[in-house]
Amino acid sequence: MNLLAIIGRVVLNTLQETGRLSLFTWHAVSHCFRPPTFGRLVLAQMMRIGYFSLPVVALTTFFTGGVLALQIYYGGSQFNSESIVATIVALGITRELGPVMAGLMIAGRVSAAIAAELGTMRVTEQIDALTTLSTNPYKYLVAPRLIAAVLTLPLLVFIADVIGVFGGYVIGTQTLGFNSGVYIKTTADFLELDDITSGMIKSSVFGFIIALMGCYHGFNSKGGAQGVGRATTNAVVMSSILILASNYLMTSLFFSS
Repeated sequence: MNLLAIIGRVVLNTLQETGRLSLFTWHAVSHCFRPPTFGRLVLAQMMRIGYFSLPVVALTTFFTGGVLALQIYYGGSQFNSESIVATIVALGITRELGPVMAGLMIAGRVSAAIAAELGTMRVTEQIDALTTLSTNPYKYLVAPRLIAAVLTLPLLVFIADVIGVFGGYVIGTQTLGFNSGVYIKTTADFLELDDITSGMIKSSVFGFIIALMGCYHGFNSKGGAQGVGRATTNAVVMSSILILASNYLMTSLFFSS
C-alpha cells in the first residue's frame, strides 16, 4: 500500500504540475498578442538574450565545428573518405549542433537569469505590487521575454552556424591540409537552404522553451532564497531536457522523408 501511495502521489503531482504549466503557457502566449505591447522592454530583453550571449555562443560553436572536423577526418580516413569532412561539418552544424549547442548555452545563461530575477521579485512581493498597481505581470514581465527569445534565437543561431562552419574550415585547412577553395566549394555545393531554415525554426522553439521555463519557475517560486535557488536550477534542467526532446521530435518531422 505504501508503494501504491507513492506512485499515486507522483502521478497526481505530475498532473497538477502539467496543468499549472499549461495554464501559465496559455496566459503567457495570449498576452503576447494583446495590446499594449511594451516595445522598449522587448528590445531590452533582446539585447540581454541575444547580444550579450553572442560571445559564449560564438566560442562554443567555433570549437564544436573544429572538433567535428577532426573527428570526421580521423573516422573517415579509415575508409578513405576524408573528403566528406566539409559536407558533414556543414550539415551537422546547421541542422543539429548549431541550434542545440546555442540553445543549451542560452538555457544555462538566460533561463537561469530569468528565473532568478522573477523569483526574487516573487519572494519580495514585487509581482504582487504590480498587480496592486493594476499592471498585469504576464503582460509586463512574461510576454516581453517570450517575444524577445523567439525573435532573437534564430538570429543568434544563424551567426552560430556561420561561426561553427568557419571553425571547421579553419581546422580543415590549417590542420588537416584541405585546399581552401575546394573546402568552400564543397560546403556551398552540399549545403541547402532547407538545412539552414530547419535549424532556425528549431531555434525559435528553443527560445520559447527557454523563456517559458525561466518565467514559469521564477513566477511560481516560493520559500525565500532557497526557493529562488530551486527555481533557477529547475528552469535550467527543464529547459535543457525539453530542448533535447523537442530537437528529436522536430528532426524526425523535418527529415523523416
